[in-house]
Amino acid sequence: MRRGCISLGDVQCDKCHKIIPAYDRYLQVEEVKDKEAEKGTVKNFCVTCATKKGYATSSEDKGEKTLTFFA
Repeated sequence: MRRGCISLGDVQCDKCHKIIPAYDRYLQVEEVKDKEAEKGTVKNFCVTCATKKGYATSSEDKGEKTLTFFA
């Protein structure tokens, strides 16, 4: 499951290991390996890493740029 979140300053990207500054967006991905398990592993990605992995897309509509983590 994917969650688009806003950092409070204590979140670290799991790919590049940089601290995501307060009020910046990041993506939280929960990977459930076993259907019976309630919780899986949770990974946090900054906007740059999420875009590189293909989780984030940007588009331009009516002259306004938007970034989304959801397809």
